[in-house]
Amino acid sequence: MSVLDQMQPIGLDDMKAVRLMNRVDQKYMASVSQLEELLSRVADSYYVQHVAGDPLAPYRTLYFDTEGLCMYTMHHNQKLNRQKLRVRTYRSTDTTFFEIKNKDNKKKTRKVRIPIDVVMFDGALSVPEVTQFVNNNTPYPVDSLHQCLENRFERITLVDKGMSERITIDRGITFHNRATGIEADISKLLVIEVKHEVGAPMSNIERALHDLHVLPRRMSKYCIGTALTDPAAKRNRFKPKLLHIEKIMNNI
Repeated sequence: MSVLDQMQPIGLDDMKAVRLMNRVDQKYMASVSQLEELLSRVADSYYVQHVAGDPLAPYRTLYFDTEGLCMYTMHHNQKLNRQKLRVRTYRSTDTTFFEIKNKDNKKKTRKVRIPIDVVMFDGALSVPEVTQFVNNNTPYPVDSLHQCLENRFERITLVDKGMSERITIDRGITFHNRATGIEADISKLLVIEVKHEVGAPMSNIERALHDLHVLPRRMSKYCIGTALTDPAAKRNRFKPKLLHIEKIMNNI
């Protein structure tokens, strides 16, 4: 990818300087065909994170839910104080974590996680430390949880040269539902997340997205993937978003 190759790299250790204590997160969805143009507009203003010399970091994630998809349904029904449980492997660094994402009634997201052995990706719920972690941080007994949705994607991570804003760009997203066996491919979609301090002025990437007519729109990979791969899942509230994704991928 030519523009990525031209951008100034930054390593994982230097990324630790980006401390967003009171941050706001904004998501965008765009076509993969817009990636080069977007990067070309902001290349001088951002570093690109490199891991082992590569700006593309592969991710693999497995989500857990109850038999009745309690966590998915709470999100669909716009309930607050909700959670997502997942195990994620950062394949570029060979690290794996069991993670709990919490969204509170002020719409703030907080993530807690513990490391596990990479070989326990599929058996995470049988790890004693994970059992204790789930018991301490969720209302869901471990024996009520099962493997639901697996996804894979590549992530580009940018940080502004003032070290006050972090951007992730996910591409090549695919899903495999462990419960239904159904797969879905939205690899022509980009999911972009911009994170900066509350009250910060419009940044260069936000301005570039606006100029490319890409407007903010929330998107949960777990929920969209489940809606696409589980015919029994409730999806009424997600239908407009699914239609929007289809239009982006078809360049409509």
